[in-house]
Amino acid sequence: MAFTLQIGEKASDFKLPATDGNAYRLSDFNDAKVLVVFFTCNHCPFVVGSDEVTRSTAEKFADQGVKFVGINANSVRTKPDDSFEVMVERMEEKKFPWTYLRDESQEVAKAYGALRTPHFYVFDEKRQLIYTGRGLDNPRESEKATINDLENALSEHLAGEKITTPLTNPLGCNVKWDGEDEHWMPQEACDLV
Repeated sequence: MAFTLQIGEKASDFKLPATDGNAYRLSDFNDAKVLVVFFTCNHCPFVVGSDEVTRSTAEKFADQGVKFVGINANSVRTKPDDSFEVMVERMEEKKFPWTYLRDESQEVAKAYGALRTPHFYVFDEKRQLIYTGRGLDNPRESEKATINDLENALSEHLAGEKITTPLTNPLGCNVKWDGEDEHWMPQEACDLV
């Protein structure tokens, strides 16, 4: 079995605490026509470098029923800056247009097969996976990016078209798995394409 969710597979449920003081389940986003779940964090230069592009993508499609949910699953033992407290501070400072959840147990990251930060999963109205992988082809230096695969996938899907590139390799830092070296990845977590 593949480590990462495959195109056509259903979104895995979760119940996780958010920086706004609430806990959220997958069903709390039932009103979203399209749901973008992405694994992210506070410190990774690939996340920090592309957060504003992710913001503009979220804002661009918000009125078409697209919602974004960020999940931070990184071990704080590996990266103390990925603590829930820093998540709250970051959201207060940046006011990102998404719900930011903490996956302390890393069970949700494992269920989705998150490889890197950021790693995007786009689900249609039935919550079937229609795109997974990177947002940009250069998330660390977004000003040098030439392709926004996430935006392309959303545009094509919302226009009723087939997604040209439904699968890309996420670009970023490894998810920081608890008890492992910071560069460790599960053996079955090879590149997607």
